[in-house]
Amino acid sequence: MPGFEDWKAICETKARYCRLMDTKDWQAWADVFTEDLVLDSTPAGGYRIEGRDKAIATVRGSIEDAKTSHQVHNPEITFDGEDAADVIWAMQDRVEMSAERQAATGHIGHTGYGHYHERYVRCPDGQWRIRESRLSYLHFDARG
Repeated sequence: MPGFEDWKAICETKARYCRLMDTKDWQAWADVFTEDLVLDSTPAGGYRIEGRDKAIATVRGSIEDAKTSHQVHNPEITFDGEDAADVIWAMQDRVEMSAERQAATGHIGHTGYGHYHERYVRCPDGQWRIRESRLSYLHFDARG
């Protein structure tokens, strides 16, 4: 049965997810996901994307020029055998669009509070990666 080291590795994967997205290190960000990633933000008013490369391109296109800060807290990790886990994270994100995007869309940014519901798998190289991620907001404060 997975132990503390696995719990810690999953938490570190999600920490890298936040840091690498906010620093716009897209190549390194790709490594926190499996190739068959399903990214679903439809509960938060967003999109459902299948495939890591497509998901990264979509997210990159929407926030490349934005200032972002993503935080996750209080992981609830349930292991499913040796190589899979379901995780719920409390989350907060803040996004401030660039002046150019604000002028083009009228959207200044937002602060959101909610949860990520995710499926992690241990890959053949021993790393835990995100296979499925679903975002839902409890509160969404849009500006502009």
